[in-house]
Amino acid sequence: MAESQPHSAMHRSARVQAFLTTRIQAMSQGLLKPIDAASLGAFRILFGAIMLWEAYRYYHYDRIFRYYIQPQFWFPYEFFPFLSPLPGHGMYDVFLVMALSATGIMLGLFYRISAILFFITYTYVFLLDKAQYNNHYYLVCLVAFLLIFVDAHRWASLDQKWRPHAQAGVIPYWQLFILRSQLFLVYFFGGIAKINADWLVGEPIRSWLRARSHYPLVGQTFFTSEIGVAFFAYGGLFFDLTIGFLLLWRRTRLVAFLFILFFNLTNKWLFNIGIFPYMMIACTILFVEPDFPRRILRRASFSVPETLPSPAKFYRPLVFGFVTLYLVVQILLPFRHWLYRGEVSWTEQGHRFSWHMKLRSKSGKLTITVTDPQTGESWQDDPSGKLSTRQLKRMETHPDMILYYVQRLKKELEQEGISNPIIKVDALVSLNGRPSQQLINSEVNLAEKTWTVFSSSDWIIPLQTTVSPKVHQVSPDAVE
Repeated sequence: MAESQPHSAMHRSARVQAFLTTRIQAMSQGLLKPIDAASLGAFRILFGAIMLWEAYRYYHYDRIFRYYIQPQFWFPYEFFPFLSPLPGHGMYDVFLVMALSATGIMLGLFYRISAILFFITYTYVFLLDKAQYNNHYYLVCLVAFLLIFVDAHRWASLDQKWRPHAQAGVIPYWQLFILRSQLFLVYFFGGIAKINADWLVGEPIRSWLRARSHYPLVGQTFFTSEIGVAFFAYGGLFFDLTIGFLLLWRRTRLVAFLFILFFNLTNKWLFNIGIFPYMMIACTILFVEPDFPRRILRRASFSVPETLPSPAKFYRPLVFGFVTLYLVVQILLPFRHWLYRGEVSWTEQGHRFSWHMKLRSKSGKLTITVTDPQTGESWQDDPSGKLSTRQLKRMETHPDMILYYVQRLKKELEQEGISNPIIKVDALVSLNGRPSQQLINSEVNLAEKTWTVFSSSDWIIPLQTTVSPKVHQVSPDAVE
């Protein structure tokens, strides 16, 4: 009897292994199922057009000069300290290539090359300065990366017209699935992030609405009422958590589209968030039936083959591995703030790349004191001469940016002959209407500290007030 137990365990293990192998093979086969390329092609056109508009906006509003040429200082991301803006007017050339490649994506002209060039130029600009971080910039980088690998030019493209091939108009299902999954995760994780003490008591929504009490019709009534606060706070939470599921189910898809229009156009009306609302509206085309754009254009005679030509042996596991790895990273990355102590909106550790959207209003006041240990002389450093207004406001409330500035300042002082300078920071910060408190231990010499990417920083003082009070007014400029 005792000898049969190991045999039984081995038998169960073999059955589990066989079941998993069968399921993986079925999923791999499903990812290769042929579908109409029309909805992906329509998204390609919309995405390219919006990105072309975005590149033009940077030129039109002089952001290229103000963000990447005029400043003397930038805050690079971890692992990318070697990146810096091109000298002279080189950044204008970068945005020109970005605009041309966006046009290529939109038209489906030299599509693969255009997608690669757009991803490189846009991501390069994105990684130059943390002060410019925005969730929708990050989303554009991800979508641009995925467009490199999908065949979005197989419908309504110049490439298809000039270089037709046997399977024009057809794509494997995984190419639509991975983009749908990315959009689903953006919404869903945006909802999960809203399940926090501040959001559930109506902050910072309450503050933002009262700062817009001058809006016609609803400003003095709805925006200043607790009913209005609850509508936006809990409505936004419900929207983010459910909209992905409503989009996936065909019976609720029309309702989901109407919700998306209302939600994103309202965001555009209330907040200055650039192209993000239009991009999220455009992304809904990914959730219609794949042949819907073709049917709208009355080309219903097109038929999708039941199978695609047999791919190379390595293709199926390569596709399954790529899709799985990509989605695992995107699912785990938003949870990394659990690696750190304290409130993520306060410490900022784990905040970026996690879809924590419109969750906080922060304002700060920063004083940097330098001491020469050899002479004992102390003085205050004024960062406003090196940073733009936007950079300074971001740095005042972000510990990692403060530390990077201090480290750069240390190097400059050492080049001037001041060895081992002592640099201390007094940072008073208010989060979501709380009374201002110290963000950083003002007794710590930050010149001796380094930023820890995978562990908590002991020089950041924990948030003292766990739940924000119900404040009645805040400057719109404090909103992040």
